[in-house]
Amino acid sequence: MSLVANTAPHLPYLRRFARALTGGQKSGDAYVVSVLEALVEDPDSFNSDNDPRVELFKAFCRYWNSVDINLKEDTVDPVGDPSVRRLEAITPLPRQAFLLMSVEDFSAGETAEILGKSEEEVSRLVDQAGREIAEQVATDVLIIEDEPLIAMDIETLVKTLGHSVTGVARTHSEAIKAVEEHRPGLVLADIQLADGSSGLDAVNEMLQSFSVPVVFITAYPERLLTGERPEPAFLITKPFQPDTVKAVIS
Repeated sequence: MSLVANTAPHLPYLRRFARALTGGQKSGDAYVVSVLEALVEDPDSFNSDNDPRVELFKAFCRYWNSVDINLKEDTVDPVGDPSVRRLEAITPLPRQAFLLMSVEDFSAGETAEILGKSEEEVSRLVDQAGREIAEQVATDVLIIEDEPLIAMDIETLVKTLGHSVTGVARTHSEAIKAVEEHRPGLVLADIQLADGSSGLDAVNEMLQSFSVPVVFITAYPERLLTGERPEPAFLITKPFQPDTVKAVIS
């Protein structure tokens, strides 16, 4: 199979990983483009006999870790974007291991191969990330979700991380009202809402008046990671695993 055929199905998920790793949509996508350009220049660096998903993420992490600044402990900007500050507080290798396993659902063995570490080292990195996440500042969370049981599950997970839930909205109008009453520090939003309205539209309306990190929840992430605008920066795929929700929120 060609390089394009091997990598294309996995690019939406690589972009999701890159955005979570860098803390932003623009920066994450820029790293993905750089990795793809490097693979085009040196296609032999991609082992087509191996799992293409593992190879693609391995190429990304190899590139990421070749940039010296990405291997240093981050200097957290005290006045910058709160979501970026919290992400930067997790040191680079633990951040990669944690996201690979908790968000992208790689096994410990696959994560070890991607990072060029042993499984024991990966386990230590993930444990370190968990400790660093627990030290971060809590925030107020708005949940936009029309399924009551799912909303309850998300609310429980949010609270176990030390955050407060300021409201649960089932529709576009309820979401806007909730924001008017209390501006959240984080929004978790479903795409399809109870009255047929769009969680994406509700969030875009919110972002016209203030800035807030948003995590979207959807059963079809590939339909949203198209490269067109508007486009969510952070996604949780339904049905989700609790650890995935915790990782992305943190």
